[in-house]
Amino acid sequence: MFDIEAIRSDFPALTHHQQQGIVYLDSAATSQKPQCVIDAVSHFYENGNANVHRGAHRLSSDATKGYELARAKVAEFINCHANELVWTKGATEAINLVAYGLTHRLGKGDVILISELEHHANIVPWQQLAKRSGATLRAIPVNDQGIIETKSALALIEALKPKVLAISQASNALGNIQPVHTLIKAAKAHGGLTLVDGAQSLLHLRPDVKALDCDFFVFSAHKCLGPTGIGGLYGRYPCLEALEVFQTGGEMVTKVTINEAQFNPPPGKFETGTPNIAGVLGFGAAIDYLNALELAQLRAHELQLFAYLQSQIAQFSQVRILGDLNNNIGTISFVVSGEHPYDLATLMDMEGIALRHGHHCAQPLMSALGVNGTVRVSLAFYNNKADVDAFITALANTLEMIA
Repeated sequence: MFDIEAIRSDFPALTHHQQQGIVYLDSAATSQKPQCVIDAVSHFYENGNANVHRGAHRLSSDATKGYELARAKVAEFINCHANELVWTKGATEAINLVAYGLTHRLGKGDVILISELEHHANIVPWQQLAKRSGATLRAIPVNDQGIIETKSALALIEALKPKVLAISQASNALGNIQPVHTLIKAAKAHGGLTLVDGAQSLLHLRPDVKALDCDFFVFSAHKCLGPTGIGGLYGRYPCLEALEVFQTGGEMVTKVTINEAQFNPPPGKFETGTPNIAGVLGFGAAIDYLNALELAQLRAHELQLFAYLQSQIAQFSQVRILGDLNNNIGTISFVVSGEHPYDLATLMDMEGIALRHGHHCAQPLMSALGVNGTVRVSLAFYNNKADVDAFITALANTLEMIA
């Protein structure tokens, strides 16, 4: 049984929020952390602080074992081999790593294909790659609701035959779950490399990278119950081997002379300097926590809450919801005609509702939709019906105030 109150008690910040009269509905920006994650980070610094891979003493050995065990846990969670998982600062650095590493594999006439739904982190690195390599950057368009139409997307892939396809599995701005498997299959039919931005999907969908059949998959721990400042890059091992190094320095080398350096094989090839050890251990604890939950029950709870949220918002005729409500991770993104998203979010913050407003680092999407931004409510499995009811009350009060 999915015991939502027992789950909420695992998240100390939620208890604090409740005491302060705050409802947290901004999990797309960052998720809350269960006590076990906080404890794992604290335990490392209090009891075992030592660097990894560099010492013969027991503290270093223990830290290294925990660090690599966490890698194995995350690898198993997304269904890949541990040597195919590179630790990064997060999804943004992981995309930059791939985009930089492909510099000499692209040239004039090659196409990099993204979508209009992408977060800036999955746009700007490809812009820079296009400038360095002479390739052309193109985007799959969305319709007036902000949804990719699969048939037209496939036609575009067939016409462009992109060298690289980089697309989010779920939109951060709208919550849309994308038809990535279908698009990946089409791109690979023409020899394209594929990258999936899993920053939003990791928590809600538990992606299987082998089933997706992508070449690269990126994610951030802090959106999946883990600490900030840590994330990862999955890459098929031959694809990782073929990438040029992104950053250089200590730890990622096997031999250095004054004029030459030899690099470790992946994943060490891309892990430069002292890593975020505590962050990795905290992420490992987050994966343990998620593995103890039944995915089907978790997802059913999220979908039920999402449906309830939709039904309650429907009473407000002046609210226009954008995005794909039939295939969604649990995010409502809306506008109110004549009202700025900042004003709406500020008024609701005064009522204790923590949500997000603006362009959500997705300005091309906002331009395509003809809006200056949206108000975004993003749910996670630790939210409950009372959270939705509090939001609806605040929204009603806000709309009455501005009427």
